Amino acid sequence: MRAYLAFTKKELIEYTRNFKMFLAITLFALLGIMNPLTAKFMPELLGNFMPEGITILITEPTNLDSWLQFFKNGTQIGLFIIVILLSGMMAKEYEKGTLINMVTKGLPRWTILFSKFTGALLLWTISYWLCFFITLGYTLYYFPEGTTENLTLSVISLYLFGILLIAVLLLGSVLFKNAYGPLLLTGAFLLVLFLWNLFPEAAEWNPFVLVSRNMDMLQGTLLLEDLLNPLLITGLIIASSLFTAGKLFSKTTL
Repeated sequence: MRAYLAFTKKELIEYTRNFKMFLAITLFALLGIMNPLTAKFMPELLGNFMPEGITILITEPTNLDSWLQFFKNGTQIGLFIIVILLSGMMAKEYEKGTLINMVTKGLPRWTILFSKFTGALLLWTISYWLCFFITLGYTLYYFPEGTTENLTLSVISLYLFGILLIAVLLLGSVLFKNAYGPLLLTGAFLLVLFLWNLFPEAAEWNPFVLVSRNMDMLQGTLLLEDLLNPLLITGLIIASSLFTAGKLFSKTTL
């Protein structure tokens, strides 16, 4: 346990020194600010830039528009940022050979792997929830009359999908000793999820529901009981990715 905590601390210090923590926090904080501001002022901007003689009807923005921006930016930008930042989580260790001394001195390979996962998970957790709470604060300020009964379910769903991608990235980092292989594996995994939706009977098990139907959750048309199947598959993929990564890493030549 002591070795696990020490190596996890080393990972967090490394994220600080290579500015990945700074970049993640800064970019996610900016997203948190932009989400409600975009929802609040975009209708006015559109109206000002429309050519003369052209009129469009734009409904008054609500808190749902702010959360729409949150899920849109979180899925299209936030997850992309995290995947890029974490794509080389093992590459430099392989390149510099820093793991050889640790393993020869008795540090278990499973400890190294789960410390890597924990460090990546903490980076995602801090960044994501910072973005959420900033968005929440500004949304309550600009849209105090709005209500969001199922907000917890929708934001946790997106958060869990981020953990899923981190697990897949870690597996890719073990399979490929560079920063590009994990990106390709993650891209292939997402492609499989897209193709999964082509089969209606199997689509209800697709983990992609966790990031594609957040507004349905927020509006109460998609409930927790409707997500049990994709949540189960998500958990199984995370566990199997970590288990497979551990098995492969224990046999990998450093």
